[in-house]
Amino acid sequence: MINQLIANIKKTGAPVVAGLDPMMKFIPEHIQKKAFDKYGESLEGAAAAVWWFNKEIVDNIYDIIPAVKPQIAMYEQFGIPGLMAYKKTIEYCKDKGLVVIGDIKRGDIGSTSEAYAVAHLGKVKVGSKSFYSFDEDFATVNPYLGSDGVNPFIKVCQEENKGIFVLVKTSNPSSGEFQDRRVQTGIHAGAEGKDGTGLGDRPLYEIVGEYVAKWGEEHMGESYSYVGAVVGATYPEMGKVLRRIMPKTYILVPGYGAQGGKGKDLVHFFNEDGLGAIVNSSRGIIAAYQQEQYASFGPENFGQAARAAVEDMVKDISQALENR
Repeated sequence: MINQLIANIKKTGAPVVAGLDPMMKFIPEHIQKKAFDKYGESLEGAAAAVWWFNKEIVDNIYDIIPAVKPQIAMYEQFGIPGLMAYKKTIEYCKDKGLVVIGDIKRGDIGSTSEAYAVAHLGKVKVGSKSFYSFDEDFATVNPYLGSDGVNPFIKVCQEENKGIFVLVKTSNPSSGEFQDRRVQTGIHAGAEGKDGTGLGDRPLYEIVGEYVAKWGEEHMGESYSYVGAVVGATYPEMGKVLRRIMPKTYILVPGYGAQGGKGKDLVHFFNEDGLGAIVNSSRGIIAAYQQEQYASFGPENFGQAARAAVEDMVKDISQALENR
C-alpha cells in the first residue's frame, strides 16, 4: 500500500493528507439541523451529521489529495452510530481512490495488538469465513509497550499488503515529558557514538526511530518501507535528525497549520527525491470556512473552503521544497 500512497502523491503533486476529525463544533448548523430533524438530538443524529459533513468535504477534495486520515476518537464518542459513520467514511474514501490512514493509535500486549491489527487492517475469522471489519489501508500505532505491541501489526501488514505509521515524536506540547527523555544506550555512559555524542545520552525518540527503521527493513515497498513514522511538524530540528535515522521510512507529519507548523518547517522531513513525507492538516482543512481567510465561502460552502485550504497548503509546501 505504500506504493499506492506514493503513486497518489505523485499523481496529485500534493504530499498532503486531510484529517477527517469531525468535531460537532466544526459541522455547520444547516448540516446539524438536517440530521437532528431526521434522527433527533441523539447519537444517531450526531453520526448522520458527521457522515454528511465528511461526504461533502471528500466530494470537494478527493481529486487533489492522495489520502485521508480519520481520527477514530471523533467517531467513537458517538458510540455505535459513530463507528458506523467511521466505517462508511472509510468505504466512501476508498471508492473515491483515496488511501485511508486510520488514526487509531493502538498498541498493547501481543494478543490484544493482534486483535487491533485484525480489526483495522486484516480479516477476522468467523467460523469458516473471514471478514474485513474496518479495513483501513494504514493505521497509526503506539510503540511504547515495545515490540510485542508492534509485531502483530507488521505481521498483518505483510499478509494484507498494508502499512502502519509508528508514533516516534508527536506534535503535542507535552510529548517531551517522555519522548525527549535521555536514555543510556552505550556500554557505559559517555561512550562515543559515530556523531561524536555520547551513546549514553540520547533522547528516547531517536531510539524509537531506529527501531522503526529496523522493523521497516523486513517490510519494504519499491523504494520505501510499509512501516512509517509519525513525527510532528512542530519539531523541525528533531525531524531533521529522524530523517537521517530513517532514510527509507515514510514520515506522517501532523501539526501543520492550526498547531503552528508551516511549510518552511517541513523541508527536513522530505528526502532529496521530494518524497518521504506526507503532511496532515485536520481542522485547517475541514473547518477552513471558520477561518478569516476563507470566511467569504460561508458555512453553506464549507466544502469549497476546504478545497481552497488544500490548494493553499500544497502551494506553501511546494514553495518551501523548491527554496530549500
